[in-house]
Amino acid sequence: MKTLSIPLMTLALGVSLSACDIKHGPQEYSVSITNLTHAQPLSPPAALLHRSSFSAWSVGDSASDALELMAEGGDASDLLALQPHAVDYSANAPLLPGETTQFTLTTFNRSLNHLTLAGMLVNTNDAFSGIDAMELGELQEGHTRVVYTYALDAGTEANSELVGTIPGPADGGEGFNAARDDVTSVVTYHGGVVSQDDGHVNSVLTEAHRFIGPVLRVEITAL
Repeated sequence: MKTLSIPLMTLALGVSLSACDIKHGPQEYSVSITNLTHAQPLSPPAALLHRSSFSAWSVGDSASDALELMAEGGDASDLLALQPHAVDYSANAPLLPGETTQFTLTTFNRSLNHLTLAGMLVNTNDAFSGIDAMELGELQEGHTRVVYTYALDAGTEANSELVGTIPGPADGGEGFNAARDDVTSVVTYHGGVVSQDDGHVNSVLTEAHRFIGPVLRVEITAL
């Protein structure tokens, strides 16, 4: 009996330690974001690792005040504050067209297994893009998921493209305005900008500011 007890205890200890490592070890995700547009800087991108119960937006629903602030002025601080127990990240500079930014999110809480990230297309009135509550729990170590995201319209500001209404370098105008004057009042897929080159003579935007197809490439790797 003694010769059996030592291997059995060793096996039990090994299983116990493995279970402990799986349950309590840190989970890290490397996130890479590439701006695919020609002339639409992305406001400093922000990201959250959070529980499944949180959603930052939903197409067809009214935008929250926090989403409005981000989509009109590029300020994601209120959006991040909606989940005080999440793991959050906020870049310190805009993501320029053609550029890539990379960061790592680390958590010891395995229930924080959903990813949300967002940024404003700053040469618009209230266009934004990102990922809302993507489940990452089944992404195995060393595996990568690639997602292409499209532009969304927060539905909080009319897409007038007029001088003084766009905060990006194309205009340098107003960012957030608490008044909601869009005809939809809900989050929708963005139809794109019109621009002065397409006959909108009062627009401050040009053909270069158009976006057709995906605007961001997001790569998530479980480390």
